[in-house]
Amino acid sequence: MEVIVKKPTQEELKKLGVEQWPIWTKEVSEFDWYYDETEICYFIEGEVEVETVDGKIYKIGKGDLVKFPKGLRCKWKVKAPVKKHYNFES
Repeated sequence: MEVIVKKPTQEELKKLGVEQWPIWTKEVSEFDWYYDETEICYFIEGEVEVETVDGKIYKIGKGDLVKFPKGLRCKWKVKAPVKKHYNFES
């Protein structure tokens, strides 16, 4: 189960309709998380390390488009306050 992190173009963001997605914010913190749906999100601000149960660490920050797969268990370490657009795929 892999997390996909990439730097999208403005064209990709527009095609996805990212600006219409809801916004989620989080202060510096650590917490366990489970994805019961696939989530795609775009980081407007912040810095995060996400560690999966198999020990992979993903460094995510401003300007990253991220896809978290359904069924993923992980630990979030929010290093700098996060502000992101998010959308769930059914």
